[in-house]
Amino acid sequence: MSIQNTLLSWEQISEIARQKTPARRIRRTPGQPPSSAPISPSLDKLPPNTTPPVLLYRDTNSWCPFCERVWFALEEKEIPFQTEFIDLSNKPKWYIDLVPTTLVPAVKIEGKLVYESKDILLALEERFPHPPLLPEDPEENAVARQWIEDAETNGLREIAYKFLRETTKDADKLASLQATLVAKLDELEQTLGKYPGPYFVSSFSLVDIMYSPHLDRLAANLPVYRGYHIKGNPHFPRINAYFQALAQRPAYQRVKSDDTTNNLLLRRRWGAQPVGNLLPLDLATSEEIQNRAEAAERLSDNRQAAIEDILKNSGVQALARNGDISAITQAVDFHLRLLANYLLDGNSTPLPWGRVGGKAHVDPWEAAVGAIALAYVRNRICAPRDMSAGAATAFRAAVDRVLPCIY
Repeated sequence: MSIQNTLLSWEQISEIARQKTPARRIRRTPGQPPSSAPISPSLDKLPPNTTPPVLLYRDTNSWCPFCERVWFALEEKEIPFQTEFIDLSNKPKWYIDLVPTTLVPAVKIEGKLVYESKDILLALEERFPHPPLLPEDPEENAVARQWIEDAETNGLREIAYKFLRETTKDADKLASLQATLVAKLDELEQTLGKYPGPYFVSSFSLVDIMYSPHLDRLAANLPVYRGYHIKGNPHFPRINAYFQALAQRPAYQRVKSDDTTNNLLLRRRWGAQPVGNLLPLDLATSEEIQNRAEAAERLSDNRQAAIEDILKNSGVQALARNGDISAITQAVDFHLRLLANYLLDGNSTPLPWGRVGGKAHVDPWEAAVGAIALAYVRNRICAPRDMSAGAATAFRAAVDRVLPCIY
């Protein structure tokens, strides 16, 4: 029996995957920039045919850390909201006319426009005070509000990205920039020690939301581009405890990106050159069945768009025989389906050439097409634009295991 006949169909993949993961996303509209959004559990709180009280305007790729702040707060406070994506490379005139800064994020809270992430967070807290994301104690509340302001003005973000984007080879200059950054991180470490517990104040708050998107990106970028680690660094026990506490929050897992996306983005956007492994993976995360199932479901749901992207941009068309793209398309579809089966079944899925499972033979030409397709799509997917960070990690790890078995 050929391996093609042993694989689940796309319809079977979707059905099984949805039984193993609660993650659901809004489908992309044809012709829309490449955006999708998780369906927030808070929408279940609304009566049928009711418009959510908040409309969030955000970037199409879900890369913007300032948009992430607002999304994080909406999820934490369980506020029902709709999302409208703004193409930052071609902003619609109505948005430019609507928002004085023309930037994202912006929101309409029951029809009232608010923009700038910090102001949006405070406006959401005022209109939707429960559950609270600011301390009830007046003194602690004042401290938290000051730290929210400080997150925008203390220079941590500016020095960090200056260090990451610096093009000089001068070791002394790089050492000076690193020392300045470490001093800023030391200040943050001390700030985290003012109140008991892992967060900035005595409970999770808007202060944590202000810092988390940027600290996540720095924790991913610094080891790869500057050989400097925040996570696992014994010099920053409180910052590491903060990361560990965040990781336990379901809302954080829905909104965060993965390290690979963050690292690929820094290279793409700023031309930064890595000095370490550009593609680190958390293999424990990659084995969680709900992450693997979500990745399989997202691949199944978007397979046509994925195939079109691969055919257009991966270079695989150079392997076409006599200009026949249909055979290329079939080979790409088969290997994506093989990947989805592996995500659901792991080592019980027979892979070509018997390295995992059976010993089915695959035509070398077909294997070459599959290898190009999978290698391309491995780093084409983006978290959380296409799937959650955990699912993206599972997706990439599965590609890493399937590739050696087919080519």
